[in-house]
Amino acid sequence: MKAGVAQCNRRFTMEIALFEPEIPPNTGNIIRLSVCTGSTLHIVGKPSFSLEDAMLRRAGLDYWQLSRLTTHNSLEAFLAFLQERDGQTREEVRKRFVLTTRFATNSYAQFEYQSDQILLFGKETSGLPDSVREIFSDHQNQWLRIPVHGDCRSLNLANSVSVILYEALRQQGFPGLNLAPPADT
Repeated sequence: MKAGVAQCNRRFTMEIALFEPEIPPNTGNIIRLSVCTGSTLHIVGKPSFSLEDAMLRRAGLDYWQLSRLTTHNSLEAFLAFLQERDGQTREEVRKRFVLTTRFATNSYAQFEYQSDQILLFGKETSGLPDSVREIFSDHQNQWLRIPVHGDCRSLNLANSVSVILYEALRQQGFPGLNLAPPADT
């Protein structure tokens, strides 16, 4: 089920997946981020809010109409969608996932990103559940963490997506993004 379709013909590279997001303004900010970076956004499972939520739309500003946002009822449905869309086996699809979890030992800054990867982020309050991590347990080399102070569990979800997505895009030379400042008008 598509919530919005981009009106431009750019090639979208990186994909962001939010597993059962809980806070509308975070998701709205990530919608804006996905449009500004040319990334596709997937919401996996049931969010704890309506996609019609005013806070979500306010945070997404006028970028909402430009977003490539797709919703999936479950992780299994998302995996099946990717298999069909990309003509890949389930294992080929699973290999493309990069999980962000505080249980990872790998730093996001030392990981080598590929343009076809899917960055999977968990719920704001509890991260990715054991059942999701188990599906990708044989790819723990693609589980990443953002270093934080010992008194902190995690960063805000929108901040975490920004940090990791921009590192991935930096490694690829910021494909499709304007590196020069805008011309004076």
